[in-house]
Amino acid sequence: MTTEHVSPDFYEAPEAPPGVEVQRPPRWPPWTAVVALVAGLAAALFGALVIGVVAVAFGANFNDQPPAVTITATVVQDLCLIGSAVLFARMYGRFSPADFGLRPTRLWPAIGWAALGWVAFLAFTAIFVAIIGGSPNDDKLPQELGVDDSTAAMLAVAFLVSVVAPVAEEFFFRGYFFTALRNWRGVWPAAIGTGIVFGAIHGSSADPAFLLPLAFFGFVLCLIYAKTTSLYPCIALHCANNSVAFGTSQHWTWQIAVLFGGSIAVIGLGAYAVRQMWSPRPPAPAPAAAT
Repeated sequence: MTTEHVSPDFYEAPEAPPGVEVQRPPRWPPWTAVVALVAGLAAALFGALVIGVVAVAFGANFNDQPPAVTITATVVQDLCLIGSAVLFARMYGRFSPADFGLRPTRLWPAIGWAALGWVAFLAFTAIFVAIIGGSPNDDKLPQELGVDDSTAAMLAVAFLVSVVAPVAEEFFFRGYFFTALRNWRGVWPAAIGTGIVFGAIHGSSADPAFLLPLAFFGFVLCLIYAKTTSLYPCIALHCANNSVAFGTSQHWTWQIAVLFGGSIAVIGLGAYAVRQMWSPRPPAPAPAAAT
């Protein structure tokens, strides 16, 4: 993908660091958003089936598998979504992490937009709960992953929920799905469509009555990405929301802050590693001329 100066709009936000050129969004075809999602989920289903068969071969009950099997299958699902996004992006030429939103942005505006988005999501959820009743924290996923079985399982689920899921889901849904879909009708329809799909994808782990707030959350994350042109604020907000939700389900207090801080540190180290891997290497010095 090439980097060039373009006229600013809502996507190409003024919050980009001074002196940094704005990168034109990748021109991935909109239809590939849906195909990449189907391909990623199909690969995840196949991977989960293989993991299940292997577990049964080692004596596990296929209908009541141990937490390690379920956690591994969930990690495979997230990796399949990332792999699908990378595969379809590669079909349309070379790309860099910045094409998926892994690019720097100004800190305080990013924090401000993320905070505003979170407040909007919490307000929407509170209004929704007041209308239909119930509790938005009835997330079945931690229990399905065996969080109550052992300390090791609890730590693994905490890592999965607060690190793996925010990174993988933001990379796919905002970094690829939304970016490809916005090439069809622009930011707002793409944000709405991505939000709906994002909410629906959580139907197996969340109460179906609360998929609408999750869809709104996905919509808000798209707008944050559009405004900051960076995936990092979205990952951080997703991590914060999941840390609070998981900690609340475990009746934690100060441990929530520890989980969030540790998760952000791990994500930050991972982002640094990716930047180092993709940074252009300086050319080798020319050999000295013989005298």
